[in-house]
Amino acid sequence: MVIVRDGKAVKSLPKTKGEAASAAKPFFIGQLPVTNSQLPRFIWNEPTDAPIKKTGLNETHKALGGRMVPFAGWEMPVQYTGVLEEHQATRNVAGLFDVSHMGVWDAKGEGAAAFLDCVTTNEVSALKVGESMYSQFLAPDAHVIDDCYFYCLAKDHFLIVVNASNDDKDWAWINAAKNGEVLIDSDHPAATAPARNKVTLRNLRDAKSGNDQRVDIAVQGPKAREILLALGVDPNYKLLITKLKRTELCRAIVGGFDLIVARTGYTGEQMGFELFVHPERAVELWNALMKVGTPLGMKPCGLAARDSLRTEAGLPLYGDEMAGHLNLGVGDAGFESYVKTHKPFFIGRKAFLAQEKNHKSEVVRFRFNNKAGRMAHNGDPVFNDKGEVIGEVTCCSIDTDGFRSGQAYLNLAYIKEGTAITIAQSAGEVFAKTKAKTQTEIEAAIKASGGNVRAPEAAGVLSRFPKKRNA
Repeated sequence: MVIVRDGKAVKSLPKTKGEAASAAKPFFIGQLPVTNSQLPRFIWNEPTDAPIKKTGLNETHKALGGRMVPFAGWEMPVQYTGVLEEHQATRNVAGLFDVSHMGVWDAKGEGAAAFLDCVTTNEVSALKVGESMYSQFLAPDAHVIDDCYFYCLAKDHFLIVVNASNDDKDWAWINAAKNGEVLIDSDHPAATAPARNKVTLRNLRDAKSGNDQRVDIAVQGPKAREILLALGVDPNYKLLITKLKRTELCRAIVGGFDLIVARTGYTGEQMGFELFVHPERAVELWNALMKVGTPLGMKPCGLAARDSLRTEAGLPLYGDEMAGHLNLGVGDAGFESYVKTHKPFFIGRKAFLAQEKNHKSEVVRFRFNNKAGRMAHNGDPVFNDKGEVIGEVTCCSIDTDGFRSGQAYLNLAYIKEGTAITIAQSAGEVFAKTKAKTQTEIEAAIKASGGNVRAPEAAGVLSRFPKKRNA
């Protein structure tokens, strides 16, 4: 081994004994695949008898007339006064959302950024204090374990938010990776995450986190900032909040509440905040926001409006536009720009690049031509003008104008804005069973099963994301 400077060998180093490099190192120049298997693959078995959980706002929702339903292991309000009314309130004024069922963790320590860069797709180490980013956790085969959000509180301190339905799984996965207990690279089965011993992970919904506990309440819509500031805030904090750009965050005392204020959200609104508050004060914060926001037209919003808003905005839902029965990857959902392949290694990198080379379909937004009619559902087949199956619906809801709109996974030849398509509502079960290639085959299967054949309904492909409505 020699030291090379300006193209010339300037010093020879003595030979060393042992392995040329640690087998546990996930990446180094000149690394070659190995065949021996050491670490096991991560396996998650979803609990089947877990009791339904309730957020601290459960009784508050009931008192407001919220219709409660089970969702992701939690009892949550699906709606209060109606999906369209809550949807339009968010678009025109503001909507208030209980998202305290979401997983909230933090990662802290000198190795936090390096460790997180290994276990997620986006570049956490590129975040400046007060910035946030969307990302994903991938398995070594690039299967999406979950999508998530990272908030930089300090150079060595990050807040992490994950889906409620995946919180326990994600927590098991990231801790197994931290402890060096699971396979993170199929080519190098002994590899472990860098800096894993220099980072501490905490579940901030756990009482053990003490005063650092946090849950999330979101206020979204054009008047969100006006409503937030109406709680009362001193000039310094007011300036901090007012200067926040989309995806930025700060700490602030607002209305007497110690908050992490992030200008982020899951509605597509340019103006909106996620407010991370201690769970013991969540009900108090909700009620304070209702008191100042209701006179302006803000409404409490349930899961249905949350889904219709994110659907209209073209945002993915885990299980629909990522993973799910189609096992959609990040690129399939149209979010490949959040995967930073210039990083020499992250879990799933090699498999993700292979996925992208074979990329043949992608998620689009669509809208039915008529307002009235049946809603489409996940799995319903989509046809071209020749009656050929070109993909399937992933979600559908109501949009701001009262039309039925949604997202669908279509062959790349049909993703251009303005493309005419037809959708066979409620034909998803037959399509899944038969894997039919044409409308004719699907209709024949429906008749054979004794069902009623309905003509597919006309729709059109929209731009992947809607134009910004407010700043």
